[in-house]
Amino acid sequence: MPDPGRSLQPGLRLFLGCCLGALLAFSFWLSAGWLQLSAGLALFLFGMQCLEEALRDLAGGKLESLLARSTATPFKSLMFGVSATMLTQSSSLVSLLTIAFISSGLIKLAAGIAIIFGANLGTTSGIWLLALAGQNLSLGPLALPLLVFGVLAGFNGERSRAVGRLLLGIAFLFLGIDQMKTGFAAVGGGFDPLHYALPGFLGQLTFVGIGVLVTVVLQSSHASLMLTLAALSSGQLMLDQGLAIAIGSNVGSTVTAVIGSLRGGRAGQRLALAHVLFNLVTALIALALLVPLGALVHWLGRQVGLGDNALIQLALFHTLFNSIGVLLFWPWQTRLAGLLERLLPEPVEPHVLITELTHPDTEPAVTHSRYLDDAALASADAAAHAVVLELQHLGRLSLEVICHALYLPVDQLSGPLDEARMRGQPGPHELDAEQLYQRHIKGVYADLLSFMSRLEADLDTPHQEFWVHCQLVALQLVDAVKDAKHLQKNLGRFLHQGDSAVRDDYVELRRHLLGVLRQVRELGRLELPEEAWAERLRELDEKAAQFDATFRHRLFADVRDKRLDGLLASSLMNDLGYASRITQSLRNVLLLGLGEGNEMFRAVRQLAPDDDRPLIRLD
Repeated sequence: MPDPGRSLQPGLRLFLGCCLGALLAFSFWLSAGWLQLSAGLALFLFGMQCLEEALRDLAGGKLESLLARSTATPFKSLMFGVSATMLTQSSSLVSLLTIAFISSGLIKLAAGIAIIFGANLGTTSGIWLLALAGQNLSLGPLALPLLVFGVLAGFNGERSRAVGRLLLGIAFLFLGIDQMKTGFAAVGGGFDPLHYALPGFLGQLTFVGIGVLVTVVLQSSHASLMLTLAALSSGQLMLDQGLAIAIGSNVGSTVTAVIGSLRGGRAGQRLALAHVLFNLVTALIALALLVPLGALVHWLGRQVGLGDNALIQLALFHTLFNSIGVLLFWPWQTRLAGLLERLLPEPVEPHVLITELTHPDTEPAVTHSRYLDDAALASADAAAHAVVLELQHLGRLSLEVICHALYLPVDQLSGPLDEARMRGQPGPHELDAEQLYQRHIKGVYADLLSFMSRLEADLDTPHQEFWVHCQLVALQLVDAVKDAKHLQKNLGRFLHQGDSAVRDDYVELRRHLLGVLRQVRELGRLELPEEAWAERLRELDEKAAQFDATFRHRLFADVRDKRLDGLLASSLMNDLGYASRITQSLRNVLLLGLGEGNEMFRAVRQLAPDDDRPLIRLD
């Protein structure tokens, strides 16, 4: 039965969107200047989007590799944050990418904090562009040839199309800046915000709040700063009000990082908190020193011969107070990382994932993915590491479900073998493998397929092969669980019987499969050269083949000696087939982990951690 609340949400969103669109259209009809201002803002945001997509397409997987190499030292991490933000003109994108890389373990928290420092410095690049261009210089004539060359480049292959999109992005940025300046000049004829400005510190706080609000709504501190520069150039704002808005835009830029970390792991949440702390503390310092800093940038402007150029002074102020924040936090990076790890510790890790036996009175929830953070979709490498972690999660769930299908406790996957439990009957509260599949496997598998289908980054050949391997690994694990579901039916029926030849055969089948599960976990932990590890995998194949042949031989001998009839023998043959397919599926997962030259392939096969750690690590 469909959920009425769930079906109502799309309709409500559509209604609210239509109302907002109608109000916006009506406001455009009332004010041509407001229409020009909004159109300029739309062009600027679209230019940023084109720029981000073009740089990602041109870099392919190299941007991620560059990030991994550029965090060897704190200074390199800082410079990467500066340069990446200058190239993409989006500190939000850099923040989300950094959260994704930290969550997937590609970089450390301290390196991520340094990147965030650099991203804040990099945001000043856009504001310096317009400030140096000057309020009387039109960037539109520069944009026109870029539009022509950008469109022409789009007709000549994928890489050329990415270059063309880069040129179009720059052109739309220029056109948006010009249009915003024109729009503010037109709006200024009928509305003077200075008339409503509050005096003193309360007025400064008001404009800080405006900066926060505009940045949150636009999801771009660059766009809010461009609006501030356009308002300054048209005389709609005083310099001190523009400075307060710049402070607010820095605070507002943290909202995107916080939202991006909500569904992520603890590592991403720590970085988001570091981002908030840095921007809040920097903003408080800048607000407290607003008057002396304003006087300092005014004096510096005169010293370099720029007089009372408000645009240059705003750009200088923005760079200055972000630099003060970096200098203040720089010596405390390591201690800040340690503090954040104490404030946001890792959750307590359970020894097993499926807890229906230990908590029989609790209604079990459907298990979903733990590591598939949407922020990771912005990067092929971050998405790949998230999928590896989720495949390990699915693998460990699958081993537990198969263990329950054998009517054995999960602790039998490691440690000494309980022979009495092996030969004993299933207990009265044993779990049904079909229900376990529906609760714990199907949801994770669906989340994996959905996540991998939403990756939009252009992939090179190694990444394409990796995704195919990941899909096959997930499919093999699900197939193993499905075969275990079928095996459990006869296994439970015959294990409840008294001593007989058929019961002894099912005990041997049970023992063999538990041995396979234990070997699979052990092989996943081994750190051996590929050739030695492949030899161990061949040994697993040989033992499985030997068991299969021996079991069949004994089965036919029992039929000849009248210890089994044909009906029981057929059941055993079918269930031997299920056991063989389970073994084959699990060894295929290990085989797919034999990736040449790519450590991610090796990680896929690690279906079990070390003995002294729980079966799954929670983030």
